[in-house]
Amino acid sequence: MATGIRDKVAIVGMGCSRFGERWDCSAEDLMLESFNEAIADAGINIKQIEAAWLGVCLEENNIGKTAVPLAQALRLPGIAATRVENACATGSEALRGAAYAVASSAYDIVLALGVEKLKDTGYGGLPVRTRGIDNDLWLPNTTAPGAFAQLASAYAAKHGVNLADLKRAMAHVSVKSHDNGALNPKAHLRNRITIEDVLKATTIAAPLGLYDCCGVSDGAACAILTTPEIAKALRPNLENVTIKAIDVSVSNGEEASFTRWDGASIATARIASARSYATAGVTDPRRQIHMAEVHDCFSITEAVLMEDLGFSQPGRMIHDILDGTFDRHGALPVQPDGGLKCFGHPIGASGLRMVYEIYQQLLGRAGERQLGKIDLGLTQNLGGHPHQNVCSVAIVGRYGA
Repeated sequence: MATGIRDKVAIVGMGCSRFGERWDCSAEDLMLESFNEAIADAGINIKQIEAAWLGVCLEENNIGKTAVPLAQALRLPGIAATRVENACATGSEALRGAAYAVASSAYDIVLALGVEKLKDTGYGGLPVRTRGIDNDLWLPNTTAPGAFAQLASAYAAKHGVNLADLKRAMAHVSVKSHDNGALNPKAHLRNRITIEDVLKATTIAAPLGLYDCCGVSDGAACAILTTPEIAKALRPNLENVTIKAIDVSVSNGEEASFTRWDGASIATARIASARSYATAGVTDPRRQIHMAEVHDCFSITEAVLMEDLGFSQPGRMIHDILDGTFDRHGALPVQPDGGLKCFGHPIGASGLRMVYEIYQQLLGRAGERQLGKIDLGLTQNLGGHPHQNVCSVAIVGRYGA
C-alpha cells in the first residue's frame, strides 16, 4: 500500500542564480551559478551525486532536448541524468523525479536543477513554439493574459463581487510582490509600486493591466536531495528540512469540455493540494501552513489560488487580501521573495525557486525578508491556462513537523 514520501527525503543543499536579463551568461553559466551554491551548501563532493534531473521547458531556445548539457556543464561523473518538461511546472517536475528516486531507495544523493534562458529570444513574453496539433487547435485564439483575464471575470460573476473591488485586491497582490522583491538581491524586479500605479497602468487584457502580469527571466535553481539520516550525518548542526508531499494533477479536459467547471477556479490546484495535504497530514491549511509560494503568473491567479488552496473561504479572498493576511507580516505570508511577478519566471527554474525560498526561510537565511519561525511551507506551480493545465503542489518543512 502506498504510504507517500513524508519525511523520507531531505533537502541537504540548495542554490539559486540571480534572476533577470542575464545577457552575460549562457544557460550553462546559470546552471553552474545555482549548482555551486547548492553543493557548497550541502558540503559534499560532486562524486557523491548518483543521479540528476534537469528541468527545461523551451529546449529549442537554449540547451537542446537532452540532459547532456547539464552533465557537461557540471562535469557530472558519468551518472544517470534525465531531462523533464511539464510546461511552467517543469522545475517542480524535476524535483518530483529526484525526490521519488530517493524515497524509493534507488539512490542516496541526487540532484534536481531547473534552468531557462528566455531573454535572448527577443520575445517580451514566452516565444511561440513550432506549430503542432495543440497549437493549431486552440493557441492561435488564446493568449495567456486573455485566458487568465477570464478567470477574473468568472470569479466576479460567481461570487457577485464588484469588479472594481476585485481589481483593487489584485493591485494589492502586485504591490505586495514588489515590496517583497525589493528586499531580495536575487530578484529580477526590485522596484516598489503603488496601488495607483497598478490601477492606472496600461490594460493588457481587461481587467489585467501591466502590473498584474509577470514577465519572463533568465535563471536557474538547484536542489540536492538525500535521506534524512544522511543529511543529519552531513550537517549535524543544522535542522533537517524534508519534503512532506509533492503531488501533480493534470487537467483531463473536463474544464474546457463540460459545464461543471464555472471558470472561477483552478481545478487541478484543488486536486493536487488535497492530495498533498492528505500525505503531509495537513487538515487546516490556513493554520498549519506558515508560508506559501504560488504561481502568480498574473495577480488574479494568486488571488484565486488563495481559495483553491484552502487559505480563504469561498468568496472571501478579496477581504483576506485587503486585510493583509497574505502580506509578509500577515498571518500567512505569500510570495515573501517577490514571486514570479518580481523574483522572475525562467520557466524551468520557477518550481525549484519556490522551494529555495521556503528552504532559506526554514533555516533562517532569508535576510531582510526573514519571517518568524515557520514549520511548514507550500509551493504551488502551474503550467498552462486555467482550463488546460498541470499543477504541482509541494509541502516542505522541518523534519517531524
